[in-house]
Amino acid sequence: MATASRQRVFITGAASGLGRALALAFGRAGARVAVADVNSDRAEETTHEIVSAGGEALSVHCDITADDQVAAAADAVQQAWGGIDVVINNAGVAAAGTVADTAMDDWRWIIDINLLGAVRVCRAFLPMMQAAGSGHIVNVASVAGVVQSPGMASYNVTKAGMIALSETLRGEMAGHGIGVSVVCPSFFTTNLLESYRGPQPGVQLADKLMARSSLTADDIAAAVIRAIEKDEFFVFGHREASVAYHFKRLLPGLFYWSTERAGRKLFGDVVDLGDGDR
Repeated sequence: MATASRQRVFITGAASGLGRALALAFGRAGARVAVADVNSDRAEETTHEIVSAGGEALSVHCDITADDQVAAAADAVQQAWGGIDVVINNAGVAAAGTVADTAMDDWRWIIDINLLGAVRVCRAFLPMMQAAGSGHIVNVASVAGVVQSPGMASYNVTKAGMIALSETLRGEMAGHGIGVSVVCPSFFTTNLLESYRGPQPGVQLADKLMARSSLTADDIAAAVIRAIEKDEFFVFGHREASVAYHFKRLLPGLFYWSTERAGRKLFGDVVDLGDGDR
């Protein structure tokens, strides 16, 4: 994959948080950036920032739970730029709760956004990439897709699903000249909690964990751009996320034992994890 200069980039959830950091980083590097978001006002603000920095940007209102809006976004990019080089599935929401306690409506809500939203976007944009014989898909998952801490059931499932989606796409798209990366960072400061559903103590816990992070959204964005240029699959950013991934692969028994106990300590005041051990 070439450098970011003059690439055509589509980013969901690009009006704030990591999506905004990615949009600005690509824009400053000379890419043409489609800023897709359900919040049109924020999307326009991000677009203006890119243009002010000397870049080219297109603001696209897009609710990734709506098939017709995703298709319209792809059409808008095709008409404006004649194709796409990089698609980043960044939009997502947060939740806490156990399998037993999380309402079915909340399960449907988070799966529709965090997982099926990415599937919709891929289905809309992959034909352009396949026709061109090139491109790169980036799916933003989380360390939660690797480390399934108790008390984050629905979020864990969607982020693990994003990793599975990415691994599947990697095999399916290799013959088409299309690269795939999956981003699995740990906590860092973002506005993800604006959409949070779950027990209120979870907000305070997440804020505390975000504040501890040594990395920012800009750091993760820079790591993503490097991964695209080098055609790397996993993007961790945080060292602890990379360690957790390799720990799980090499010592699964010890990994599950330690994850269960760490989860009890971390989330025991947020959700009901019981009093005893198996």
